[in-house]
Amino acid sequence: MIQQTLIPKHIGIIMDGNGRWAKNRNLLRIVGHRAGLRAVRRTVERANELGVKVLTLYAFSSENWNRPEQEVSALMALFIYALNKEVKILHRNNIQLNIIGDITRFPAQIQKMIKLAQAKTKNNTGLILNIAANYGGRWDIVNSVKKLINQYERQSITLDMIDEEAINKEIALYGLPAVDLVIRTGGEYRISNFLLWQIAYSELYFTDVLWPDFNKETLDDAISEFIKRERRFGQISGA
Repeated sequence: MIQQTLIPKHIGIIMDGNGRWAKNRNLLRIVGHRAGLRAVRRTVERANELGVKVLTLYAFSSENWNRPEQEVSALMALFIYALNKEVKILHRNNIQLNIIGDITRFPAQIQKMIKLAQAKTKNNTGLILNIAANYGGRWDIVNSVKKLINQYERQSITLDMIDEEAINKEIALYGLPAVDLVIRTGGEYRISNFLLWQIAYSELYFTDVLWPDFNKETLDDAISEFIKRERRFGQISGA
């Protein structure tokens, strides 16, 4: 039994391994992505059960456009499917959905569906589910700086007002609990441009489990490991 008060408020997950999962079974990569969607359902359900406040999933990075055109097209179709079907389930379970990233590159149909999904769930008071789509940590920081430059040019701020908190206010996920725990599946030990600003003091957990095999027990293992750690935030140990 995981003690409720020790559960991380905000978990971020780099969902890696769909392609390898499919390859291991001599299946097309898109089959792995579909299996990955089932893992998303399990993870969201368990996070909601445990009382996690915020869950941020890395679904499609700004670098993923460089994948083969056929795979990107299949991913877009899967995104449309998920927005059609999964949003109803999220709404029924009082979950709020947010998409973070530059959605302007998506087809107009997907952009419209994203806006409708966010509007439908915006008043839900349970788990906040953030999906990072066409997202990159560097893009996020650059986008924040551009907004501050625009404010400076409009003379609504001065140079002296530009500090960490000013940048923080323009970064994705501002106003939400800090990211406590970052999980990466698939056996790789990289951050891959995920929430670079937001995870400065997050605990990192890496697992060899490929994303389609990620389940409630795997999430519980990651949280149990998180609970054992001492978080010092740059200070000395309290022991």
